[in-house]
Amino acid sequence: MDVELTYRKGLLRTIGDVEVSYGRREWLDSTPRALGPWPLEYQRFGATLRAVGGVGITYRRWSTLPRTVGQWTCGCSRFGARLLSIGPYELRHDRGGSRVRGIGPLEIFYDRLGSRPVRVRLHDGSRTLSDDLVLALFLVLFWQQQSWDAAQRANN
Repeated sequence: MDVELTYRKGLLRTIGDVEVSYGRREWLDSTPRALGPWPLEYQRFGATLRAVGGVGITYRRWSTLPRTVGQWTCGCSRFGARLLSIGPYELRHDRGGSRVRGIGPLEIFYDRLGSRPVRVRLHDGSRTLSDDLVLALFLVLFWQQQSWDAAQRANN
């Protein structure tokens, strides 16, 4: 089953049937505010995501990579450079390691430039994405985009 990721004005708007909502002034602040029915909570005065709905997120000390997402533990590479797993889902990266190519049973496809995920294929035969997979996919794409944005700011 294929799930489309749609964008408008450069922002992720839907993951299949799940809407990603932004604040009223999205042209000033491109931070997502809700994933479907789940509100997104951020650290005060920052862009660190602290919770999705009732699912809390903790981070490693001095890092932007998560330690836990609710009851799930997250695995990171040896020096904490990239996320390797989120809960029961292993992440697969491309050769350069900058793009996530898969999350558990999901395979992620990018646009022609390779910078924007546009489609996800579910390989386990299900007809819809479970809430857990939607959450894992959103979080991985969110953290990947934050990492890319930080690298771009550092190069400017």
